[in-house]
Amino acid sequence: MSSLPAALQRVPFPVIGAPLFIISNPKLVIAQCKAGIVGSMPALNARPASQLDEWLDEITQALAAHDQAHPDQPSAPFAINQIVHKSNDRLEHDMGLCAKYKVPIVITSLGAREDVNQAVQRWGGVVLHDIINNFFARKAIEKGADGLIAVAAGAGGHAGVKSPFALVQEIRSWFKGPLALSGAIATGDAVLAAQAMGADFAYIGSAFIATDEARASADYKQCVVDCNSDDIVYSNLFTGVHGNYLKPSIRAAGLDPDQLPESDPSTMNFGGEARKAWKDIWGCGQGIGAIDQVVPAAERVARLKREYAAARTRLAL
Repeated sequence: MSSLPAALQRVPFPVIGAPLFIISNPKLVIAQCKAGIVGSMPALNARPASQLDEWLDEITQALAAHDQAHPDQPSAPFAINQIVHKSNDRLEHDMGLCAKYKVPIVITSLGAREDVNQAVQRWGGVVLHDIINNFFARKAIEKGADGLIAVAAGAGGHAGVKSPFALVQEIRSWFKGPLALSGAIATGDAVLAAQAMGADFAYIGSAFIATDEARASADYKQCVVDCNSDDIVYSNLFTGVHGNYLKPSIRAAGLDPDQLPESDPSTMNFGGEARKAWKDIWGCGQGIGAIDQVVPAAERVARLKREYAAARTRLAL
């Protein structure tokens, strides 16, 4: 375990809810934070851009009210995900709003930038950068990120191909700061396993798609419940970056999930026409075999906590 900055010390249960493209929204973030884990969302989920101001105001006010009413069980801090890539023409605008609300944690993706890291640190925030291998991990820390999110094989969205065992041990050989692990984590047992490997936090996304608060269609949520790891395909067709997606949604779009063409990485895009073209292609990780129903986010966290406690008890015997 590493020495954590103040914001991360305020997380009661060692889980960060991953930012879910299109799906995460203030309702889900607030529910996650109240339940004791970091709730997060991509800044780009707020559309138009002006909506981000309203959403940040909603989140900060709701969590402040909760903390005042429950001083013995304060909420966990929240996080905003910023796509640090040239295709994101909103970055400067969205970073300005994060500064306005002094967002406690900023998760950066698809590029590490010193100016972004320094901006967050000036207002007292923490920067966690997501990476898929040790090379990019070193670059992120060299450019001033406070911590890392190791996106291993099996993670939803833009996942890597490295085994979590290999990725964590390589990072921990030189980096002692905050580290979260992502990749098919959907149970409390897996949260404890992530810590046993050397991570401070488990980074969980797909399990929260099948929650009441998530801004996903009923069909998407039910697909998460009905599917398992055999129903996940790894492709770069939809954004230019490899990621994991649900096969039924690909078939529904008229494509063969087992015969997808490769995309040119230079076409990488996370908004505009690409967003419209693939809005019904559903990202998801391999851990969904453990998800058997759609429930409130607080109930999903409560189950994680029960499983985590039971796993610790078993290991203590």
